[in-house]
Amino acid sequence: MYEKMNIQWFPGHMTKAQRMIEENLKMVDAVCELLDARIPRASRNPDIDRLAGDKPRLIILNRIDLADPAITARWKRYYEAKGFAVLETDAKSGKGVGGFAPAVRRLLAEKLRDYESKGQVGRTLRVMILGIPNVGKSTFINKVAGRKAAIAGDRPGVTRGKQWINIDSGLDLLDTPGILWPRFDSQEVGEMLAITNAIKADVLDKETLGANFMLRLREMYPKAIEERYKFAPDPDMNGFELLEQAAKKRGFLVSKGEYDIERMANTLLGEYHEGKLGRLSLEAPND
Repeated sequence: MYEKMNIQWFPGHMTKAQRMIEENLKMVDAVCELLDARIPRASRNPDIDRLAGDKPRLIILNRIDLADPAITARWKRYYEAKGFAVLETDAKSGKGVGGFAPAVRRLLAEKLRDYESKGQVGRTLRVMILGIPNVGKSTFINKVAGRKAAIAGDRPGVTRGKQWINIDSGLDLLDTPGILWPRFDSQEVGEMLAITNAIKADVLDKETLGANFMLRLREMYPKAIEERYKFAPDPDMNGFELLEQAAKKRGFLVSKGEYDIERMANTLLGEYHEGKLGRLSLEAPND
């Protein structure tokens, strides 16, 4: 049973960023959403469907190097069935990034034909790129542009204002600030964003977050616990007991017979960020 947590997350710049997106949508031909391949539903701003209206959409599943490849393939099929174009990438290494411009041109083939019929051959396509903070948007843009065009950082919300970035002779990208929505649909969404570092885990209780993450791992990847922390997760243990068991195996002793579960929670989250637990997705399309 997952432990309850109080999650408060009201980013001050959210309303301003959303207004900016609404104002600039009329200037673009398509909308591109960058999602974390480990949490494609939780990392997707639910307001985008309303904001983007009927604009053609490209979904980029980024960080595929950290996600479970079998589950990523299912997410690709899921979004394609909803009518989106889908591209899989790992912006850090550049894998899949070369497919971006061709994917945009395929998505907008009809619009390009329409431009050509009006004698506007070679007219530049304009695409707005959206994504929550720390999903790798700036790194992706820099790789696509082949230069340092966007400010990249590993802390949430580095990008501030909007900026136009030329990708090639016929394609311009409108970068936007990474925005989160002011209210999460569920504790689960907030937790997954904290586990993947999209929001600072400090806004939550680390021990509870670690305990609930252990339960998720036991449910989806019990082998990862076994291989990394050297014990088979007991189905009757709660999340804190699983954390304590891992702390015991690591020798994280506070005093005789008492184990440091806060340190273990930090270790668990850190090792997940570093990919030491393997390629693990935290949600699947049929959840």
